Amino acid sequence: MLAKVTSPVLPLARGAAGEAVRDLQRRLARAGYDLSGDEAGSYGEHTASAVRHFQESRGLRVDDTCGTQTWGALVEAGYQLGDRLLYERRPMLRGDDVADLQTRLGDLGFFADRVDGILGPQTAAAITDFQRNSGLTADGICGPDTIAALHRVRRRTAPSVKAGVVEREQLRSGSRLLAGRRILVGQLGGLDALATTVSRALQEQGAVVAAWTHPDPSAQAAEANGFAADVYLGVDLLDEPGCRCSYYGRPDYESAGGRLLAERLAEALPGAVEGPPGTTHPMQLPVLRETRMVAVWVELGPPTRVVEATAAIARAVVRCLVDWAAAPVES
Repeated sequence: MLAKVTSPVLPLARGAAGEAVRDLQRRLARAGYDLSGDEAGSYGEHTASAVRHFQESRGLRVDDTCGTQTWGALVEAGYQLGDRLLYERRPMLRGDDVADLQTRLGDLGFFADRVDGILGPQTAAAITDFQRNSGLTADGICGPDTIAALHRVRRRTAPSVKAGVVEREQLRSGSRLLAGRRILVGQLGGLDALATTVSRALQEQGAVVAAWTHPDPSAQAAEANGFAADVYLGVDLLDEPGCRCSYYGRPDYESAGGRLLAERLAEALPGAVEGPPGTTHPMQLPVLRETRMVAVWVELGPPTRVVEATAAIARAVVRCLVDWAAAPVES
């Protein structure tokens, strides 16, 4: 297991050098990336390429630069199941070992929530339930005995479809109206007019809406969770014409409700800004990963057109949410 170290001064980019870059390169090499073309401790083209490919594989913003999100993902990637005790604590444990545990518990029918690599109450309850059913001490701590039991009984079949059952059932059993839905409209800054206009348009349809501005995506997620939102809608600007709609997804899990809402928005919003066709992307951005509800992050550009089309964007968002509320997951 990688030694626990203090986070370096970030970001790290081309031209950087020193021990922090050495640590970055060690972590990338352990994740399977070839850095032989760069000198140890020197952030050259091969290191940048490895960072870029790692970002692509983890559903992060691709910019060849190791910032806070990329560094955190690299640290999490260094953990394999069995490297440490896994249990519920604050702050919550995060890592690939947690995601592996969630997947294994899901395969066996003990975990039906999202696979997000964050050990919260649902994962802790699944650990305890599995231990109880396996004749182990039901203490909610995943250690050597629990892992050995998981290895013994793991089904050698296709991955379970239970992951995401909770979300789908909640959406299917919920109201088919937008009225009464709790929606948080979030932005990082600079889009107050758009967020306010969208919020008012949704309120006119009877939704319970809060607008929240904060530059930290994790703070956005925490606010949405505290608000007990049914939907989180984040908005940001693109420098170029376009519409990108992202929802939470990873190779072994995706938010079904988030994907459908993202697809609706990607289809409707380009018309409001007279831009090219929109795109949808499963991603693991903190604001999508840490929210506990359907969440979509929308990026629109160019800025001048977004400002001019504020009212049209708000109308398109309302139409999408009304249609989505009527059928929030595919039948």
